[in-house]
Amino acid sequence: MAHDIASEVSPKAGDRIEELSTPRPIIDEDRLAGNITRVQSYMDQHGLNFRPHIKTHKIPALARAQVAAGAKGINCQKITEAEAFADAGFEDILITFNILGAEKLVRLAALNDRISGLKVVADSTVTVDGLSAWLAERKPLTVLVECDTGGARCGVQTPEQAASLGRHIAGKPGLVFGGLMSYPKPSNAAATQAFLAESVALLKKEGIDCPIVSNGGTPSLFEAHLVPAATEHRAGTYIYNDRSMVRAGHCREEDCAMHILATIVSRPTEDRAVIDAGSKALTSDLLGFADYGHVVEYPEAVIKGLSEEHGVIDLTNCKGARPQIGDKIRIIPNHTCVVSNLFDQMVFHRDGVVTRVEDVAARGLVW
Repeated sequence: MAHDIASEVSPKAGDRIEELSTPRPIIDEDRLAGNITRVQSYMDQHGLNFRPHIKTHKIPALARAQVAAGAKGINCQKITEAEAFADAGFEDILITFNILGAEKLVRLAALNDRISGLKVVADSTVTVDGLSAWLAERKPLTVLVECDTGGARCGVQTPEQAASLGRHIAGKPGLVFGGLMSYPKPSNAAATQAFLAESVALLKKEGIDCPIVSNGGTPSLFEAHLVPAATEHRAGTYIYNDRSMVRAGHCREEDCAMHILATIVSRPTEDRAVIDAGSKALTSDLLGFADYGHVVEYPEAVIKGLSEEHGVIDLTNCKGARPQIGDKIRIIPNHTCVVSNLFDQMVFHRDGVVTRVEDVAARGLVW
């Protein structure tokens, strides 16, 4: 019988993280639980329903922990992602993406048939009419109007357009108007509130109820109470947190649950170290930073460049000891959500000891 080397070297409960092969994301259990509790408590305090965005972690076990803490349903970004979570038993799913094309629509109709709480968004009559064409003879689908309240991405541009599209949805066979949805820019609560409140008022004048007003985003997370027109808030990054969230003041470095464990594989010069984590492990997302992550053990170090498998670290400003070949370091990524889509598994630990390994069930499900 063939010797199964892979099973012997794969991470398992009881292993120490410093013994793991790298590069590898590691998740601190206590920080993870603390982040879930902190944000759910804030939402409960302000009487807001909370709908976590699972694109950050893509792991059903973590979504179950979020719901167990008090979350009301989950937020997915793509149909395939929603299918994976429906397979895991989730029913109340909001997909916050315009869905177009026969291949996607046939899968959407089938998904709507098999779960009880599917909802989608639209910001044009083209999208709405496509949804109706596939749902007209089937179980009705709930559709929310996406509103651009300052985020400058998708969304109708005025409350009048929101009301008009809401009317259009309400009149289409196979569809039910479910309300409004927005992904605002940070520190824009007043404008978001004004847009959503006016949209609700215009719909009410026409006798159209607006049961859900979904506001969202971790960058505007702790402004949620400043948008009383909203009935729920969505956020994803908060569960792990990352360098950009620290910079924004939403968390502390010690609230970052995800680290990328990497190994120093070369020291070509006194001021240069090379790690085994490149763009396939850390992502090339800068998010306004000049470098590619924060090295926990050497905070003055600068990850100045990435190729696919290598990360180049400038040690010029490091004081005292510098890392040597074979040393392992921990990196707080600029953006955790992208890292989740780069690995098949996440390793969880408590005080440096592996507690569990979870498959990233929705990895690669981006359409």
